[in-house]
Amino acid sequence: MINEQIRDKEVRLIGPDGEQLGIMSAKEAYFKAKDANLDLVKIAPTAKPPVCKIIDYGKYRYELSRKAKEAKKKQKTVETKEIRLSPNIGANDLNTKVNQARKFLQKGAKVKVSLRFRGREMAHKDVGREILDSFFDKLEDVAVIDKPAKMEGRSMVMFLSATK
Repeated sequence: MINEQIRDKEVRLIGPDGEQLGIMSAKEAYFKAKDANLDLVKIAPTAKPPVCKIIDYGKYRYELSRKAKEAKKKQKTVETKEIRLSPNIGANDLNTKVNQARKFLQKGAKVKVSLRFRGREMAHKDVGREILDSFFDKLEDVAVIDKPAKMEGRSMVMFLSATK
């Protein structure tokens, strides 16, 4: 709340330099802010009495938006890349997929390895688990298992992330 929106009987006022000006009526505090060509802003509405400060509101909002932008810049998003396999994959094809996963892991992304079963392949889930295990064995030096292999519908899924 700013300026005329503050309707409390009494407020604790803080000056533009940060000094305490004491407890006074909201109207009196508003007139002091107006005399200084600044805004009266309610900072702590839950305090008894509420705390208001005399500041330049536009500048205050600008500073808040800059701080929010800085915090957003420092955030790190983790990307998840997916590698799809099939139960009857050849050894060379598996090595190609392993190399691709290695590149993703070195760039800092997580890797979702999914093995899709079709038709009668569903009867041979053990073959799928062996393929996922051998996939991880080839990446053991650069990866750790986040979520071990488990069935999700017709797919067996495993999540890997880079070692620290």
